[in-house]
Amino acid sequence: MSTFDERETAFEAKFAHDEEMQFKAEARANRALGLWAAGLLGLSGDAAAAYAATVVSADVTEAGPHDVLRKVSADLGDRATPAAVRAKRAECLVIAKGELVGKA
Repeated sequence: MSTFDERETAFEAKFAHDEEMQFKAEARANRALGLWAAGLLGLSGDAAAAYAATVVSADVTEAGPHDVLRKVSADLGDRATPAAVRAKRAECLVIAKGELVGKA
């Protein structure tokens, strides 16, 4: 295998790893956002976990967090502004990435 082929293979492996880590961080952040929203909705225990799972599964219709943000904002109604939901999701994403880096 030539040096170029080795570099290409390494680049592809790094890209795949980075994409997997981003996917895991997004899912983890969505779950955390769901648990936060569940608390605002007065849910706890299994009900909160089930709601968080619906938030994670909401992230399938389009790229990016927009579908999740719309769902949570709609579910919360006047309990939190869309800006507050976006800010909390951003905070959750930073924490999720930190947790995943700590595991690596």
